[in-house]
Amino acid sequence: MKKLTVCLLLTALSQSVWALDTADQQRLTGIQQSWAHIQYELPADQRTAAFEKLAAQAAAFTRERQSVAEAWIWSGIVTSSWAGAQGGLGALSKVKEAKVDLEKALALDPKALQGSAYTSLGALYDRVPGWPIGFGDSDQAELLLKQALQLNPNGIDSLYFWGDHLYRQKRYGEARTALQKAQQAAPRPGRELADAGRRKEIEALLVDVNKKLD
Repeated sequence: MKKLTVCLLLTALSQSVWALDTADQQRLTGIQQSWAHIQYELPADQRTAAFEKLAAQAAAFTRERQSVAEAWIWSGIVTSSWAGAQGGLGALSKVKEAKVDLEKALALDPKALQGSAYTSLGALYDRVPGWPIGFGDSDQAELLLKQALQLNPNGIDSLYFWGDHLYRQKRYGEARTALQKAQQAAPRPGRELADAGRRKEIEALLVDVNKKLD
């Protein structure tokens, strides 16, 4: 089985700061910044252990602040990234845990972090193998990613993962349009490392898209 490439997040997600108190926001920011460091700066062979530690921190956040959707979103993102770093069949249980976390976030507040739970969950459905191995489903991925775009039509992550989905569906012209729009996304203060890493991913995917269109 291919190594899961779940970067969710994803990161470089917009923040609904108004929904969090100061302590929660500081905790969330710490998790986001640690995620970006691990995802984009650490060597690949060090990421699994680093994500495991960060996943423990994110899980503690959800236990202590069970009504905070943003905590569940980032628990899902970190856990799915841990799965992606680990790869193999052993990662499937982590991906399923991430799915539960993201669904919990949607139940609490689907608009949290400008719909980032939709983005992250949609990306999981796109990348995880389908039945009988996993829950992957490209139709469900499209539905979720479209919901993410309704809430955040100009976000770098919502557009990147939509473009990636279109590429996987061989809709190359539409994929290029989405990715070019993602390149124009406004930078997010405090998320510079995550933004830079995502932009490199956008550029790399655009290369693949353009090859298909040549």
